[in-house]
Amino acid sequence: MPPWLLPFFSSLIFSQSITSSFAKFPPWYFPSSMIRPETPSSPDKNELYKTKYFTQILDHFNYNPQSYQTFQQRYLINDTFWGGPKTKAPIFVYTGNEGNIEWFAQNTGFMFDIAPEFKALLVFIEHRYYGKSIPYGGDRKKAYKNSKRLGFLSSTQALADYATLIIDLKNNLTAMDSAVIVFGGSYGGMLAAWFRLKYPHVAIGALSSSSPILQFENITSQYTFNNIITQDFRSESENCYKVIKGLWREIEDTAGWLSSALVYVSMTDYPTPSNFIAPLPAYPIKQAIDDPTLGNDTFAKMYQAANIYYNYTGDVKCFDLDDDSDPHDLGGWQWQACTEMVMPISGNKEESIFPASTYSYTDHVKYCEAAYEIQPRPTWITTEFGGHDITRVLKRFGSNIIFFNGLRDPWSGGGVLNNISKSIIAIVAEKGAHHVDLRFSTDKDPDWLRDVRKREIGIMKDWISEYYHMHSS
Repeated sequence: MPPWLLPFFSSLIFSQSITSSFAKFPPWYFPSSMIRPETPSSPDKNELYKTKYFTQILDHFNYNPQSYQTFQQRYLINDTFWGGPKTKAPIFVYTGNEGNIEWFAQNTGFMFDIAPEFKALLVFIEHRYYGKSIPYGGDRKKAYKNSKRLGFLSSTQALADYATLIIDLKNNLTAMDSAVIVFGGSYGGMLAAWFRLKYPHVAIGALSSSSPILQFENITSQYTFNNIITQDFRSESENCYKVIKGLWREIEDTAGWLSSALVYVSMTDYPTPSNFIAPLPAYPIKQAIDDPTLGNDTFAKMYQAANIYYNYTGDVKCFDLDDDSDPHDLGGWQWQACTEMVMPISGNKEESIFPASTYSYTDHVKYCEAAYEIQPRPTWITTEFGGHDITRVLKRFGSNIIFFNGLRDPWSGGGVLNNISKSIIAIVAEKGAHHVDLRFSTDKDPDWLRDVRKREIGIMKDWISEYYHMHSS
């Protein structure tokens, strides 16, 4: 047996359990138990921020006794470059995602890169129920015990957390007139955009990167997500596309394992080496398929495609497909996907790189009823934040939002890809991947990525200038 196949065949030991897991659990690809811990490519975290805690209220929207319970919400702060309120220096706030806030801070280098130019204060707020921001005394088991306690985990509660913390922080810093711009990528990008719409008195603008705010109900086709992945691989190699497409019946037991690799490689097809979801080379899709020595060996090609994602460093000796570890504290996303974050993405047409299938809301409901004894509310997000006819609606009352999307990112199908108004701007990068604009800059960044960031900086400078001009007058 060739040595490169050892990890693959070792992984077959675990195939039965992982196959049944994927059958029961729909592929909601924001978090994944397969995401492994990594060494940050950014500077040492001790140089990036200080860790602080804020006493946060459990329930912002009710007045019964339980609502007044509190928990400690973690936030990270960097004031190295802040000019202070008297210099009209802004406050940049990252609206935390579905995981440990340190993970996102260490991979959101754009904010650190531009802080000196803006003399900005940087704040990264952790989302409730993730990382160390756990209600019920910080006890994760108690907080996740049942639906009654998990019921306080929602996007609306999280946005209210951010508003409360930001206002309190500005008061403490005597910076009530300082301009605040919120940043976010992926789910955090959705929260940034929604925060600007819901709390315009707190934030003057939002950079919403790779945020699929239109991936709800029937606004975006269920096939779009996987169609983009198909195009990503097909554009690099028609032969590779055909090989992978023809594999599924032969590797049925490891289908979920391989499909996750294809999804995450597409999402993070960055132009420079990355360490966000897993250690990956620059342009990992090309690396995954560009090995002419493999000839017509179908299994070798399949292994090559998966190995780029699961074992690019060569450190993994055996693939454990039954790994259910959660190194970045992502577990709460299952609850959110079962309540409000219902985003149909798993449909596949005949030309898809994945087997043809249709998204099943019925199966989604069955999983959620079994796991939490609740039913999803698939129309709540569009009721709360909008989404239908978004251009017409946001033209009337929205402003100061940048929507960035890279077209190699499968989530871009649910993103805003066209300008809505003069101040709600879509920046689209044909070769861009998942929130690539928020990564640390390097001297190897392509010109198109430099141009994206330059444009974002210019827009934010205009927002700040306009804000202080209006404030002074």
